[in-house]
Formats: sequence, structure tokens, C-alpha cells
Amino acid sequence: MSIAAEGDRSSEMTLAFELAAIEQFADPKRVFADAREWSRYVGVVANDTDAVVEFVADHDLAQDFELGDRDIWLTMEGIRESSDAPRHVFVGTTPEDRRIADATGWEYRTPAEVADAAGWSLGGDDGGPGSAGSDLLARLWTRITG
Repeated sequence: MSIAAEGDRSSEMTLAFELAAIEQFADPKRVFADAREWSRYVGVVANDTDAVVEFVADHDLAQDFELGDRDIWLTMEGIRESSDAPRHVFVGTTPEDRRIADATGWEYRTPAEVADAAGWSLGGDDGGPGSAGSDLLARLWTRITG
């Protein structure tokens, strides 16, 4: 089974984040906490299941998906088949993620789309120190100025 039994959830959605997608959020723990209010199941998936386990542990997230040693295609298919929620949303970042969603019957969304809809912040939204944008500019400036 791909979904860990954890209480009775009557919400309408199963929500899966590809690892690279959940990493884009400023506060993954808040994302999970908020998503639990309107999702029956919430979890992180990736081909690198060890990286998922580490990320989930580092951010103290309650993972609803049992990943096993299957690739992401089989994992997503298994979650879809074992989830009784009427809606399945996969948050991904790549064309491959979109293909997985389309092939396995999931709705595909990007981190920006779900962040906007749910009021979540993406890392680097403010453009301040430490954001992806400022890091890129700093690296470019260093290259230009030597």
C-alpha cells in the first residue's frame, strides 16, 4: 500500500509534492500544516527516496506516503490507486513531472500556482539576502567583476 494509515480524513484531495517542488517553499512545515486542513493525504515523492526521507525528517513533516523502493512513476500510480480522495494534485517543477501527472491521472500544478492559491511563500520571494534571485545576482556580479 502506498498511503500510510493515519486517522480518518474526509477531505476531498490527495496532495503530493515532488521533492524539488516542496524545497521551493519558504516554510515547508507550514505548507504541510495548512494542506492538512483541506487534504486527506499529503506527502513528498521523488525517485531518490532517501532524499525524501531526509527532507521529511529535517523539516519534521508527517509523511502520508510509503515510498518503498519504487520509482516515482510507480509511486504516483500506487498512491492514486490506494487513495480514496476524489481529487489528486501533484505539485512538480519539470516537464517530466507534468508527464507523470498526466499519465497517472493527477492534476499538475507548479509551486507558484499552489503558493498563490494557498497564500504560501516561496523561498526567495522577497529578493532579499539569501533568496535565489539575490544569490544569482551575486554570482553574476562576482563573475563580471572578477
